[in-house]
Amino acid sequence: MLPQAEIDFNRIADAIDYLKNSYKAQPSLEDIARHVNLSPTHFQKMFTAWAGVSPKDFLQYISIQHAKLKLRKEQATLFDTAEDIGLSSTSRLHDMFIKIEGMTAAEYKNGGQNLTIQFSFTNTIFGKLILAKTEKGICYMAFYELEMDAFSLLKKDFPNAVFNYDETCVPESILNVFTNNFKSIKEIKLHLRGTTFQLKVWEALLTIPSGDMCTYGNIANLIGKPKAARAVGTAIGSNPIAFLIPCHRVIQATGIFGGYMWGPKRKTAILGWEAVQSQKAK
Repeated sequence: MLPQAEIDFNRIADAIDYLKNSYKAQPSLEDIARHVNLSPTHFQKMFTAWAGVSPKDFLQYISIQHAKLKLRKEQATLFDTAEDIGLSSTSRLHDMFIKIEGMTAAEYKNGGQNLTIQFSFTNTIFGKLILAKTEKGICYMAFYELEMDAFSLLKKDFPNAVFNYDETCVPESILNVFTNNFKSIKEIKLHLRGTTFQLKVWEALLTIPSGDMCTYGNIANLIGKPKAARAVGTAIGSNPIAFLIPCHRVIQATGIFGGYMWGPKRKTAILGWEAVQSQKAK
């Protein structure tokens, strides 16, 4: 039997997807609740507890019009942010710091040989999560549906590493990120396997403030490679750290959210939730 938190998120994600695809028809609360097989009262209470706003209000944050406004605004401020931090390996995200350290050439080439990786599973408001870390930091974080598949994908990234399951290896800081509780979060270190270009793209993603969005072209310009939007897209698609490295904040120039390694429904849910939290913080 699925845990209640997972059942609730699946229903919320389905409701968000329904809202996104049916907004022109202006579905009523009753219509949305019926779609996810809940009573209107129960659905309204569950959705508002998760999102912080009603389904109707949430719709504005996942609309193309809202995305276009954010893109126009952030096209300038994103570059200011990058200039301020100089695209260093330490970038500010909310009130926490994420420090990226690239693996050595040997670690990169030999598939993690001589690395010992601890891993575990946890639940978040956006679904189930697998997290893995070396002694230097988090090396992998991904949403998943089945534990067996999640571990197989982790092993594919590090075929020669030694893996140890440790249910205590998920830092409290990570759990706080998903509750928007940043006051007690200390520096979070990432130990990533990637090319120099990929690491630069992932660092650039950290400059996108929560609640905002940018395009692939923006990121390409940001790293000084204006003609490399396609390569940037490939690097973003290879991001090994879900949510913390916010590849979900990169959307199409038209305002369409586009694809996501961990599912477009989840991407829409995350973007809407972040927009709501950002608005509340103002």
